[in-house]
Amino acid sequence: MPVVGFVYAGSSSAVMPLMPSYRRGLSDTGFTEGQNVSIEYRFAESRYDRLPELVADLIRQKATVIVTSGSTPGALAVKAAVSTIPILFSVGDDPVKLGLVDSLNRPGGNATGVNFFSTEVGPKVLGVLRQVLPSATRVGLLVNPKNPGNENFAKDVIPAASAVGVQIDVVKVSDGREIEDGFLTLIQNAVTAFLVAPDSLFFGRRIQLAMLAARHALPSFYSLREHTEAGGLMSYGTNQTDVLRQLGVYTGRILKGTKPADLPVVQSTKFELVINAQTARMLGLTVPPTLLAVADEVIE
Repeated sequence: MPVVGFVYAGSSSAVMPLMPSYRRGLSDTGFTEGQNVSIEYRFAESRYDRLPELVADLIRQKATVIVTSGSTPGALAVKAAVSTIPILFSVGDDPVKLGLVDSLNRPGGNATGVNFFSTEVGPKVLGVLRQVLPSATRVGLLVNPKNPGNENFAKDVIPAASAVGVQIDVVKVSDGREIEDGFLTLIQNAVTAFLVAPDSLFFGRRIQLAMLAARHALPSFYSLREHTEAGGLMSYGTNQTDVLRQLGVYTGRILKGTKPADLPVVQSTKFELVINAQTARMLGLTVPPTLLAVADEVIE
């Protein structure tokens, strides 16, 4: 039975509820976990320094293919450790610039996957914020300094904000305690709202982020819908369940003998706007009808 090594940079509780989508992709290509394929799961719990050790363990387990989802640090760790085993990744950054593939259409080497453009959607998320809070002049941005993708997210957001007269206060946090302290900084800086860069730490801490935002009455904006489902105000970005389904499909194709070099990197084309109307009412905000009209989902 072939072994799929699945390494995730965040927590198991954050990603496992989404794994049915990955298994559905596997099923579409004729594979069922426990019947004709086994999956070995490894979780770094947002301690990125543990990733090399987890990947090495999957190599010892003789994984047929190694999959890493939703994390630049995870993809880079696997790529650095594995030269012959097929690799599947999903990242928000440009995989060519990261050195994961030679090109999107012809990946070359032993890696391919999905690019879901979370870095590029930063200015779009800011644009949504501006529609809800047109008078906002100072906005916070939470980033994880241990994730190089967050630096790229900030590089895109800051000039876009400056162009419309908004100052971005970047607050760096890398664990739950620092998130608490980061909110105190946001309050001290008197920001009107805050954005959160896409990162497995924040994905796993989405309940904490929603509770802190509610406690301090700060509108929050994200690039992943799960944050909005947890109580955040709004999100704009790629549906991660669909990303995992595509990874499942590619896993099945590789298990059937297709080489990663022959599978073009999938580029996400569907982006969704999700609005939490209940959170908006709690904050005393009126969401513009034009925004409600184009929303993919409004959570009541």
